[in-house]
Amino acid sequence: MQTLILARHGESEYSARGLVNGDASVEVGLTPAGEEQARALGRALRATRLDLCVTTRLGRTQRTAELALDGRDVPFESWPELNDPRAGAFEGGRLEDYRAWAWSTGSAEPAPGGGESRLDVVSRCAGAYRALLERPEPAILTVLHALPIAYLLRALDGKPPAARMDRLVEFARAYPVDTEALRGAVDVLEAWCTDPGW
Repeated sequence: MQTLILARHGESEYSARGLVNGDASVEVGLTPAGEEQARALGRALRATRLDLCVTTRLGRTQRTAELALDGRDVPFESWPELNDPRAGAFEGGRLEDYRAWAWSTGSAEPAPGGGESRLDVVSRCAGAYRALLERPEPAILTVLHALPIAYLLRALDGKPPAARMDRLVEFARAYPVDTEALRGAVDVLEAWCTDPGW
């Protein structure tokens, strides 16, 4: 890999309502605005070489990628390691309730009701980013979710994950990262996973 382009999915039916979805078995589509955002991402990337597109297992990332790459011969793969967090008892509930829990608990504590801890989320995402570095395709588009992107953007600034991730990740905006920068960011995430600060 030489260039990784990160993009959040377009606005989803749940994100428009401030709801949580980390369960890939729950079908959550894009809103009409989200579909147009996905098409706009495609227009923005029209002149950009893309050798592979990696999405998550959640339908909103797959639909965004399909719309963005419509008419282009780019192979697709779906990686569950880049999924949004499994939210457990918060699934389908208000995002503000999940955030209130997340911001007040330690990183190793799983979400009640069978959800994931933030430590587990960062660890699997860091592993996926490390695996992307080893791919032979020079230019890879990944369509994923706000939190995995926010963790990486923060790490690109040399900062480990924080309990409260306030970084805005826009819908269907391209964030390009080169190999050297991505490797450094993954080092930051992996180092934090071995000694979490919260």
